[in-house]
Amino acid sequence: MCSLEAMTDPLFILDTSREDTPMASDELHAGWNVNLPASVRRHAVQSMRLTDGDSLQLSDGAGLRIHAELVDAANGVARVLSAGQDERPVTRLSLIQALAKTGHDEQAIDMATQIGVDDVVPWQAARSIAKWKPGRTDVKWRGTLIAASEQSRRSWVPQLGDCVNGKGLLAICRRSSVHGGLMLVLHQDATTSWNEVEDHVGALTQRCLADGRERTISVVVGPEGGISDEEIGSMKDAGARVCVLGGNILRASLAGPVALTLLARTLGRFR
Repeated sequence: MCSLEAMTDPLFILDTSREDTPMASDELHAGWNVNLPASVRRHAVQSMRLTDGDSLQLSDGAGLRIHAELVDAANGVARVLSAGQDERPVTRLSLIQALAKTGHDEQAIDMATQIGVDDVVPWQAARSIAKWKPGRTDVKWRGTLIAASEQSRRSWVPQLGDCVNGKGLLAICRRSSVHGGLMLVLHQDATTSWNEVEDHVGALTQRCLADGRERTISVVVGPEGGISDEEIGSMKDAGARVCVLGGNILRASLAGPVALTLLARTLGRFR
């Protein structure tokens, strides 16, 4: 796990598909030197002005956390201080975010990543004005997830799922019910309060602790025009719980992060 002292050290996510990426944690030893990939070197040395003796962290985005110190900033050489694997949470948090215009969906996944979401699924809702463009939108979303992970010093980059339509979302709802997860749909007209939601989360957490099985709590957020009555009815029939956060109507960019913050606190991720 990352120590509190190291939390201020900048973290850089490595592109593991490149040949110049440092090795896995079980192949690294304290005192070894590693050559930083060119992209990391530019970011660390040119943009952030790190110099010899400065500390930094490296990660593969899948839990690897390398603590290192620059020994030759000009040539991008760092010395390994320690390396290890951060644990993957047993109770996972997922954001199913409807596509929204003017970048509200990207704002949502940026904040959700900093809060600690584990999975992000884009949803082409019935009332979504924005459209998913393979090869463009997915690249932008993945870049947002990586940048937000670096900002928040996370060694686990949220997994980005495929964009789903209404049928795909219902399939996720049904799988969640079968595997003992919890699917929460945020809607202003719902009657289930957040206090009731926290009771369900507490019970799910106890089951995870008892049997060690991973379970996912998913938060479904609609677009600016809201979730249609037909979509709400279908998700309820598939096992989702429709709930309300409070009396205020939140933007598509804010509703998910607020719900995830409350869930993270309930799960004990905020100390």
